[in-house]
Amino acid sequence: MPVDIRTLLPVLGCALAAVLVAILPQWLDLFTLLSLTIYLVMALLALSLAFIWGFGGILCFGQAAFFGLGAYAYAIGVINLGDSTWPVVLAIALPALVAAAMGYFMFYGGISDVYLGVITLAFTLILFNVMNSTSGSEYHIGSALLGGFNGIPAIPTLNVPFNPERVLEPETLFQVIAGALILCYLGLRMLLASRFGKVVVAIRENEQRAGLLGYDTRLHKLIVFSLGGGIAGLAGCLFANWGAFVSPGVFGLAQSAQIIIWVIVGGRGTLFGPILACIGIQALMAQLGEQQHVDSGFVLGLILLAFVMLLPRGLMPTLSSGVARAFQRRPRPATSQERAL
Repeated sequence: MPVDIRTLLPVLGCALAAVLVAILPQWLDLFTLLSLTIYLVMALLALSLAFIWGFGGILCFGQAAFFGLGAYAYAIGVINLGDSTWPVVLAIALPALVAAAMGYFMFYGGISDVYLGVITLAFTLILFNVMNSTSGSEYHIGSALLGGFNGIPAIPTLNVPFNPERVLEPETLFQVIAGALILCYLGLRMLLASRFGKVVVAIRENEQRAGLLGYDTRLHKLIVFSLGGGIAGLAGCLFANWGAFVSPGVFGLAQSAQIIIWVIVGGRGTLFGPILACIGIQALMAQLGEQQHVDSGFVLGLILLAFVMLLPRGLMPTLSSGVARAFQRRPRPATSQERAL
């Protein structure tokens, strides 16, 4: 049975990525390793929206809400428990449950795509304002002070499961975060290759037709939305671990806009494209942040305009179609006997 190269390439790519994850901490200095770690955290966040929007067809402007909920859930949980094991579970479960609750009312309530985007964005801004207003000492959950706009500092980082004495070093934390990104990517690819994933894509293409064929489109969209919320929550948990700090800025409008830009640049309908775009744009923004002549936000806006106007399909779909055309087999010229026939 012939092997499909399109199926084999992602597996080989992930295997190569796993090898790099194992050896990179030995080659890179600590600053570069920490920079790459935050790039991978945000790439996981981009992956969550790539799944929701690119394959589920759900334009969510509030992915930062689930990201921030995951960060705050982990911070509050680990400060109160002293062990990171259950707070990590909480950081995934809480955003997933909130996404499920929101999705139930939106999808089963028949909310259109435009209003869905407005509702998710409004929810994010509500969380931003609420968390900004918790600066007093009376605002706490257990022993964790919420801190208002100052945020929650000195968050205990990940430890070996059920062993708070063994805290992960930055090198190990990098490997854990990279491993989480690889596993989520492979898991989503397997899900999309299943019957469920094919139905989800069919709903994205024509929801009415999928419904007429007997599929519960609302339930499928609800599951996709909840899974994306859980992945974003995991990214928020890892973000809180990276900096040992979280503030209401994770709910900010700029954060929400960046996630949308990563998916637009990387390309909808692909999981790897937004990951690549996220890492590339963050690296570019970091380089621009080292100088004072060009505003990084201006450059980010130009990138968005360029891709929307010149490459509306995004980076990966455009590259894929270009490579396919380049290697497309050209028809063999007809011989004289064939022309005579």
